[in-house]
Amino acid sequence: MTRYAGRPPIPERIGRLEELAIDLWWSWHSDARILFRQLDYMLWRATAHNPVRMLWQVAPERLQAAAADSAFQLTYDRAIRALDDARAARNTWWSGHFPQPSGQSVAYFSAEFALHQSLPIYAGGLGVLAGDHCKEASDLGVPLIGVGFMYPQGYFHQHISAEGWQEESYERLNWSDVPIEPATTPDGKPCVTAVPLGDRSVLVAVWRVRMGRVKLYLLDTDLEENAPWDRDLSARLYGGDRETRIQQEIVLGIGGVRALKALGSDPGVFHLNEGHAGFVVLQRIRDLIERGATFDEALRRIRETTVFTTHTPVAAGHDAFPFHLVEKHLAGAWGTLGAHRERFLALGEYDSGSGSQFNMTALALRSAGATNGVSRLHGQVTRAMFGSIWPGVAEADRPVASITNGVHVPTWIAAELADLVCP
Repeated sequence: MTRYAGRPPIPERIGRLEELAIDLWWSWHSDARILFRQLDYMLWRATAHNPVRMLWQVAPERLQAAAADSAFQLTYDRAIRALDDARAARNTWWSGHFPQPSGQSVAYFSAEFALHQSLPIYAGGLGVLAGDHCKEASDLGVPLIGVGFMYPQGYFHQHISAEGWQEESYERLNWSDVPIEPATTPDGKPCVTAVPLGDRSVLVAVWRVRMGRVKLYLLDTDLEENAPWDRDLSARLYGGDRETRIQQEIVLGIGGVRALKALGSDPGVFHLNEGHAGFVVLQRIRDLIERGATFDEALRRIRETTVFTTHTPVAAGHDAFPFHLVEKHLAGAWGTLGAHRERFLALGEYDSGSGSQFNMTALALRSAGATNGVSRLHGQVTRAMFGSIWPGVAEADRPVASITNGVHVPTWIAAELADLVCP
């Protein structure tokens, strides 16, 4: 690693501190947290528990003293061994049940991931669930790969004007303080993929976040080669109007599948976390048709390898776009799927009471082999809301299961309580 090349080197005895800091696995493991607190507690507090930023500021004398401290060495060694075990998925639930891995993974697509405050790319419950899924997958040893957006403007700061109006100001992330690295292709080059958007092509860079066993890949359109309006597509979460939103979702779905291919990944299952990721289906059908499948064969294979989680129990919370807007922004994306354009558009057709539109949830419901709501009641609501998708099927028999939201306990439990119940 070369992130800290501009400052005095970390002593060799504790030389993997940078590697530990950049892997968000540390955030839910006590030895790793204790290690950074012991290094410089006041600086740990001042940097809002961000070890990446902390290592820029810690005094060389502190590092030298820590490297010579036997108690610090013991904690460091335990943390590094545990990190290596996590990355290799040793002694996990997955390794016990699947000792001969297939080499394939689960690709988990979400518009937001809540992992730690040092990476502000989330807004609320959807991101919290996605982040907790990634952390639990790491603990279980599940070969999960996350795909989302890198939002370089992070959170906005809210102010109240003298007239009483809310005002927002965005602050760009300091890249050197964020626990991310450029993702690289199998030949060692930075991963950049092209996404057809309307009558143009937008370049998308890919960043990597590590969480022990799990990797998260974040898409970023803020490249000099892109037009200013395209550079802003990934600037902030849930920003802009409907036209911005559909372009973001095309980048997430189509660009995410293309990025995984460029990275050499061949997932066995694609998990769509909310309808934002529905355009994953378009790119995958197109790829299968280009390899010789018919549309029906491709759709069958998509359904066999796609699962969908819906989160929103009100109609207004499901993204829907006028067909002319979909046609406009997908103009360059069809490829060999173009001959089946009407059949694909029919997968998203849905009338929620204000006329037929292209509904991202309807697309996912018709394309996934398994769908779940996030509570028993939410499953019932979803079966009722989208009943017209399954004409003639009794409400209780509509294929929407329910899996009640859980949390990643090590993230949310207080350290004192964890010591009490998990000694």
